[in-house]
Amino acid sequence: MRETAGRKQGAVSPCAACKLLRRRCAQDCIFAPYFPADEPQKFANVHKVFGASNVNKMLQELAVHQRSDAVSSMVYEANARVRDPVYGCVGAISSLQQQIDVLQTQLALAQAEVVHMRMLQVASMSADNASPSSKLIAPHTKSLFGIDMVVDQANMGESLWSC
Repeated sequence: MRETAGRKQGAVSPCAACKLLRRRCAQDCIFAPYFPADEPQKFANVHKVFGASNVNKMLQELAVHQRSDAVSSMVYEANARVRDPVYGCVGAISSLQQQIDVLQTQLALAQAEVVHMRMLQVASMSADNASPSSKLIAPHTKSLFGIDMVVDQANMGESLWSC
């Protein structure tokens, strides 16, 4: 038998939507390509959140090539709403944004530490190459993020990033 939209022609197996709604699945069922019989929970969640009638209307208003993306979005939102009825996917986005903020803070601290190490390296190299009279000038110390940072003002004109 030839397959059409994920179903065999003449087969009596209804799609997940028609099975849940307890109706006969027509050959041109709008739900069949997107809610196969072997994934009943997919449509159950979408139906619970959006309602079958609303999903049907949304799919009919879209061009055929846009329907798959729309169904994917509805399934994602429905699953998020089932997990978190109050915030849905906004809660997931908020959680990810908080993770980004934490990681950006960690990155800034790591970058500050790299700058600190480079400055120590420059200070160490300049102390090794300095004349005895310049060694008498004490370097200034600043605290940055709980890290003691030694700044050699005599060599501040040099780039910290050049090796």
